[in-house]
Amino acid sequence: MANILCLETATTNCSVAIAVDGEIKAIREENDQKFSHAEKLHVFIAEVLKEAKIDKKQLNAVAVSKGPGSYTGLRIGVSAAKGLCFALDIPLISVPTLEVMAQQAQDENCVIVPLLDARRMEVYSAVFNSEKKQIRETKAEILNGNSFKDYLEAGKTLFIGDGALKFETLCHHKNAVFQGNSFPSAAAMAGLAEAKYKISDTENVAYFEPYYLKEFMLG
Repeated sequence: MANILCLETATTNCSVAIAVDGEIKAIREENDQKFSHAEKLHVFIAEVLKEAKIDKKQLNAVAVSKGPGSYTGLRIGVSAAKGLCFALDIPLISVPTLEVMAQQAQDENCVIVPLLDARRMEVYSAVFNSEKKQIRETKAEILNGNSFKDYLEAGKTLFIGDGALKFETLCHHKNAVFQGNSFPSAAAMAGLAEAKYKISDTENVAYFEPYYLKEFMLG
């Protein structure tokens, strides 16, 4: 039985969950545009442990969203995860933020394109097939009316995340579907973290750094 603490702080959504054998047992999250992660994260950790009736010493691993995303948010989440892993001598698991978002797709019969707002008309993006396997690399790109044209011409394409709200103003293709009210959540990390734990796909706690993708910008 694997008890994994999942931390998601890559965006304005501060999200913490406890997963046991890949199933969520307790979750706390709050989407705050003021980025109150520093104040909320450790409170949420204590609350989910209490609700799940799991002591810190019973944790088998800590999973953290690795980015891309907010520089500040990622630093807070990764610092907390590394601190717990050092203190408890347990493995650190990292999960790509856009893969976490892809798990939240409400329509499974389409290509999935997670889009994270990266200021102005730029987004962090990746592309996943209907089985939620990544089929295009993660990158930062500036949106325009022809973005993702090849995928849209091929069939139904779901754009998910706060960046999808930007693209919806530019894209009017009949195959485009938008799920713009979604943010990365620790609830979607459980299965991914469990799969990595089973094959010991873990990080070097001392040297692991978030995947920023771009140079540092405040926020």
